[in-house]
Amino acid sequence: MKGNKTSNSRQLLIKVLIRLVLAMIVLGLIFFLPAGAIKFWEAWVYMGILFIPMIFVLIYLLKKDPELLERRMKIKEKEKPQKIFVKLSFLVFFIAFIIPGFDYRFGWSEVPFIVIIIADLFIFIGYLLFFLVLKENTYASRIIEVEKGQKVISTGPYAIIRHPMYVAVLTMYVLSPLALGSYWAVLAILPLPVLIIFRIKSEEKILIDKLPGYREYIQKVKYRLIPYIW
Repeated sequence: MKGNKTSNSRQLLIKVLIRLVLAMIVLGLIFFLPAGAIKFWEAWVYMGILFIPMIFVLIYLLKKDPELLERRMKIKEKEKPQKIFVKLSFLVFFIAFIIPGFDYRFGWSEVPFIVIIIADLFIFIGYLLFFLVLKENTYASRIIEVEKGQKVISTGPYAIIRHPMYVAVLTMYVLSPLALGSYWAVLAILPLPVLIIFRIKSEEKILIDKLPGYREYIQKVKYRLIPYIW
């Protein structure tokens, strides 16, 4: 039994490392090929803010909650609306991330240094919130699903809003174009909040239908993303 657990942990570690390295390579290509130069410093800082904390979070999850990490490895949605969301969000991210490189090369935008740094700071804060959500909710899968024995989480950030992870995601990625020094990429990322809203509405229909106690939870915690607003 112990041997199987060790083997599973090793397989999970390999899977995580492969995805991490691939993510770094792909994101680097998306940033630096359009830029035509590796001295695109905004991209280096941005990647550092994304990947350095990510490495520590992955180490934490490997030790403390490998089941959650395994859940986070799933990427194939089951419901049609969520499949559409994944395709559209991929398109939005790709466009928003490829523009800054061209912006750097051709000098379209002149984003002040202080704006870039503030954006980076908020992205880091967003990642901290993301980590807090993972610590609080072991069922925080990347895809929308309800597992056998899953419970409603109503503590920590979930006591304030119903979808704190999406707040973290929006904080991190809506500000990404500014962190990368591009005003034009801001226009490309604007559809993301709309997509998130549609995803939340679809997700909540599933949770109300399949997760015991969720209907009572939404009566207790009134707001989805922003207290007193929505």
